[in-house]
Order: sequence, then structure tokens, then C-alpha cells
Amino acid sequence: MNSEPIITKQTYAAQRDLVWAALTDPAQMRQWYFEEMPDFKLEVGFETEFNVRCEDRDFLHVWKVTKAIAETKIAYRWRYGGYTGDSLVTWELAAADDNEGSTQLKFTHAILEPFPPDDPIFSREACQGGCNYFLNERLKPFLEDR
Repeated sequence: MNSEPIITKQTYAAQRDLVWAALTDPAQMRQWYFEEMPDFKLEVGFETEFNVRCEDRDFLHVWKVTKAIAETKIAYRWRYGGYTGDSLVTWELAAADDNEGSTQLKFTHAILEPFPPDDPIFSREACQGGCNYFLNERLKPFLEDR
């Protein structure tokens, strides 16, 4: 993946506190994000590891929370055990300008150390596809179909 961050903005027809809970409450995160995730805490320094199977391969996800501002911003380092590379994922919430009761999410995935360049699973296209899947196909219906 090249070094330009992937930035995605999405507006959800849900109150900020509900979006925040979906992003930070482990029980909710397991419903739309990663069911394999054992725990998550909104604390700087909290670390978690969990395995995800993709294309008949195992990927040990390693996360470490680096920033936590209640109902506003959370960031965590994201890397994969056994692979080179490191990144920072940031979720920022704000009230949507055009729709009261809606929330705007800005998602940023920034590369801190390059991932294996010859592995298509780490390509920019694969990362963008994953972002689209989680933000539009999983989180959006999770929030809006309640």
C-alpha cells in the first residue's frame, strides 16, 4: 500500500452517542466489525490481539489504543503479527451539517511503516475495499436498521 492515507467520510442517520458506542463497545463491535475480537477498552495503551482468517490465511490483528476522546475521536495502531508494517487508524465523529440527529464519521488509515508490497492482501485497493465493506455494508445497516 502506498503511503498516502486512506480517508473516508460517511454520514449515518444515528445520534453521535450511538455511533460512538458502535465504535467502542466490544459487544457491538463484534456484531458489525470483527466477531473474533476478544475485548476492547477505550483507554490509551489498551492492547488486543485476535486472529482473522482471510483467503485461507491467518492474520493476527494487533491493536494498541493511542488516543481516546469521548464521543469525538479514537485512534489505534494496527499491525499484523508475523508481517512487516504498521499503521494508524483514526475514527473522528462530528454532528452532520445537513441533518440534525445524524453523525459524520471521518475514518483515516495512515501507513506508518510499509506492509509487504508484493502481497495483494496489503494493497491499497484491498484496504479501500475493506474500508468500504465495514463502513458502508456493515456499520451503516447496523446503526440505521435498529
